[in-house]
Amino acid sequence: MIEVSMFFDLHWAVILAAFILDFFVGDPDFFAHPARLMGRAINTLEPVFRKLSRNPVLAGGLFAIALIAGTWLVALFMLAFLEEISPAVRVAGEVVLLFFCISARSLEKGARAVLVPLAKGDIYRAREGLCLIVGRDVHRLDEKGVARATVETVAENLVDGVISPLFFAVIGGVPLALAYKMVNTLDSMVGYKDDRYEAFGKASARIDDGANFIPARLSVAIIAAAAFLLFRKGGAAFKTALRDGRCHSSPNAGYAEAAFAGALGLWMGGASFYQGQRVDKPVIGAGLADTDVSHISESCRLMLLASTLAVVLAALARTVL
Repeated sequence: MIEVSMFFDLHWAVILAAFILDFFVGDPDFFAHPARLMGRAINTLEPVFRKLSRNPVLAGGLFAIALIAGTWLVALFMLAFLEEISPAVRVAGEVVLLFFCISARSLEKGARAVLVPLAKGDIYRAREGLCLIVGRDVHRLDEKGVARATVETVAENLVDGVISPLFFAVIGGVPLALAYKMVNTLDSMVGYKDDRYEAFGKASARIDDGANFIPARLSVAIIAAAAFLLFRKGGAAFKTALRDGRCHSSPNAGYAEAAFAGALGLWMGGASFYQGQRVDKPVIGAGLADTDVSHISESCRLMLLASTLAVVLAALARTVL
């Protein structure tokens, strides 16, 4: 008889191995990637759950809960199956599944796909690269706007792509990390404030806000430590995050962005366009310098070091929990 508790007791070596795998391999693009499977499940089940209730908020809530709980259960049963083969096979499965939840290398790759053409003065190719990693309209952006949007997404996705998955892996093992991956995927696909998803996607957006609440605030200390080691700007990162972390439409995204702003000495936010509509965001880091192409490379260095520190902290946490 297999004890369910063993799948929550994640060994620190699994965390390190998953991060090392991500660092050298990156996020593989193939049909059975969990994120793709989650996306297909969302697209397939959305019309089914919309028919369950005339109240779109209720239908969307049931939809989100079913997919998140289903992901957790699938991961649990998958690891139980691997345990029946061998404990070593189960551990290998944990490494691979957690690896799919971490995306530091792919985040850097996406940012550098903008950096390289932008450094050569090719604003058109830089915009093409940027549209793959942001949801805003990019065709209006000049060189500084492209650079700013890239740095902002590197900062924000440090939480979604590294710190939050590690946080949930520490407290609930790989099944909970994968459940968080579904939370994040739901938010990115249905958590929009438009006519189609304003009501149906409300639960997905709120669950994502709740899931990232603690990791986003933990990110401030991690980013500040990385900023101190790289630029001796730990204090500036921390102070800017405390001052401007709430200056964002998201209850969480502003903290990492503000910490990056202080560390890199630049301002973020301001007006952006989404589907042709202007959205005026509060300015983070008011009075600091404007973003240029060099800040993209610096943001990637900061993100990778912060990711490494987060992994070390997660591994240490597993040794004492």
